[in-house]
Amino acid sequence: MELLIDDANVEAIKKIYEYYPIDGVTTNPSILAKAGRPPFEVLKEIRSIIGADAQLHAQVIAKDAAGMVADGRRILQELPGNTFVKIPAVPEGFKAIRLLKQEGIHTTATAIYTAMQGFLAAKAGASYAAPYINRIDNMGYDGLAVGRSMHDIFQKNGLTTKLLGASFKNSQQVLELCKYGVGAVTVAPDVIEGFVKNVAIDAAIDVFIADFQKLTGEGKTMSTL
Repeated sequence: MELLIDDANVEAIKKIYEYYPIDGVTTNPSILAKAGRPPFEVLKEIRSIIGADAQLHAQVIAKDAAGMVADGRRILQELPGNTFVKIPAVPEGFKAIRLLKQEGIHTTATAIYTAMQGFLAAKAGASYAAPYINRIDNMGYDGLAVGRSMHDIFQKNGLTTKLLGASFKNSQQVLELCKYGVGAVTVAPDVIEGFVKNVAIDAAIDVFIADFQKLTGEGKTMSTL
């Protein structure tokens, strides 16, 4: 399962990217707005941090298919490399996904709340389809069940689209999709850091170090023996 950062905070991305095995970054218009800087300026800085081979997902703003296609072309022009154009999974979006696929432009279907949206996006040719797991939960439905259902639909219908789980509030939600073997998840930096934030882990490491230094002397490590 691929693991991506869902943020446009360049300092947070630098920190997570330094320590964790990350496959790329996803953004959306709301995330970019929080950065408070020109969108392409932020996106280009993110690309410089993660490199050309890592995934970078950036979203169109236009609401009609022609405008979405124009936005998608501009995104690829400004952000060369392994870039995916995010398209809302609505009728105009399905049309745009098909048109962009004909041009060899990879897309990620977004704003997905139902498995049928995911199926239609996959049929249209999206590379990824991103259901909003926690937002679906907040509507009174089961976000994880929707995600698993979408993954099964792709598999059983021979569709190459990968599920890209999005909108998580905790590590358990991410883990459940990881256990199910979905294609990818995109997660906010604070949730990623919570994957291994555990006092029991810290305590175990402290005991190992203390026991070792009782034997070898304070401040000693394997490299300084």
